Amino acid sequence: LIGVYTNRHGERWELQLKGSGKTPYSRNGDGRAVLRSSVREFLCSEVMHYLGIPTSRAASLVVSDDDVWRDQFYNGNIKKERGAIVLRLAKSWFRIGSLEILTYSGEVDLLRRLLDFIIQKHFPSIAMNDSNRYLEFFSTVVSETANLIALWMSVGFAHGVCNTDNFSLLSITIDYGPFGFIDSYDPNFVPNTSDDERRYKIGNQASVGLFNLSKLLQALKPLLDPRQKQLASQILEGYGEHYYRRFTELFKTKLGLLGENENDNFLIAFLLKVSLLC
Repeated sequence: LIGVYTNRHGERWELQLKGSGKTPYSRNGDGRAVLRSSVREFLCSEVMHYLGIPTSRAASLVVSDDDVWRDQFYNGNIKKERGAIVLRLAKSWFRIGSLEILTYSGEVDLLRRLLDFIIQKHFPSIAMNDSNRYLEFFSTVVSETANLIALWMSVGFAHGVCNTDNFSLLSITIDYGPFGFIDSYDPNFVPNTSDDERRYKIGNQASVGLFNLSKLLQALKPLLDPRQKQLASQILEGYGEHYYRRFTELFKTKLGLLGENENDNFLIAFLLKVSLLC
């Protein structure tokens, strides 16, 4: 993260470099990115934006003189590739994992301070003096995450690595790694060649979203009283209904279906099955 930029419209954007090298928080990787994946992230994030799907944006791509060694298909065939750096933007880069790690480490005071900062900066509808502000925050993230994944499904987008560290607290699409689009409906489609267990196949995205939100709830529990914990669990239980409703709305719009008809869902399922058979 290299800074925050406020444009002429008053919009606040956090600027981040991908592929610039190791940071103090790097794991075992080299912190580099190859040109191949950098071009894909640049193009796809812009495509998603113009499809009306909440996403990070790409501002620039610079080709590096560094050689980067990658095993593209995870088959032991390591090759030298051209490096690149993407300057990408988002309203915030905070993820579910940003809170999860603090709870796991027992840093509850820092957890509270960080969450208050996130709410104040990015959730203006939530009053900071509201004793239920963390509950309101959780409710918003649950509903917006359901909406985001329904939007993914409506265009056949598979993220590829839907872990808690790749799920934005602002419910935007971030971290374009081994993503993919399906040409015909296949719930078993996996764009990630290292995902041998098909954990993140496109048909699992809604379920994985629920799993990640349950991890968010666990991260928030040190800040919630018993009543709020119970209410938060009820909010989480409503995730499936919210997702299904939004999914249905999007597909009815694609088909030009107006009003309510008990056969709408049957038609959507039938057409998806026909697409799978084709």
